Amino acid sequence: MWIAFRLNKIEKSRDFKWLYSGIGLAILNAVVFLSVITNRIIGASTAYPFVADLITGTTHNSCFSKIQEPGKWELVFLTGAFISGIVISVFRKEFKITIIHSNWKKYKGNSVAKRLIWSFIGGLILIFGARMAGGCTSGHILSGGMQLSHSRLVFAVFVFAGLLITGKYFYKSQAKVS
Repeated sequence: MWIAFRLNKIEKSRDFKWLYSGIGLAILNAVVFLSVITNRIIGASTAYPFVADLITGTTHNSCFSKIQEPGKWELVFLTGAFISGIVISVFRKEFKITIIHSNWKKYKGNSVAKRLIWSFIGGLILIFGARMAGGCTSGHILSGGMQLSHSRLVFAVFVFAGLLITGKYFYKSQAKVS
């Protein structure tokens, strides 16, 4: 916290959104961890195989029997996050559906097909990695970080290294002029 306040002071910023977000996450985490409410961690990746099983019904095996309970919880959690995001964006009059984000357009052009294909590939890699790691970034970094878990720190280092490497190579060309 001290480092965050120092950086904010050095940058002479009057914006404290990071602080409000941190307090909000701490309150959310405390509520979520309360055994009288849910006694769960903040996570999302288990919801995807759970929904796939609900839709197809073809994966009834020992692996999927273990994710029934967390999958239900994460589906509720993600649904709440989705609805709250829509409500807040409508309330702030910022709601819009955008397929090609301005940063994507700047570096990769206007092709909707290219954007959808890369989004699918990126999502596939992300969920595959999340399942290999036994959880997603929200579960490992947010919940693990609030629990001061050592494994969270290792995971976070590799996630950020992956982000830097991917960003460097994916956005290596100068902005396109379209």
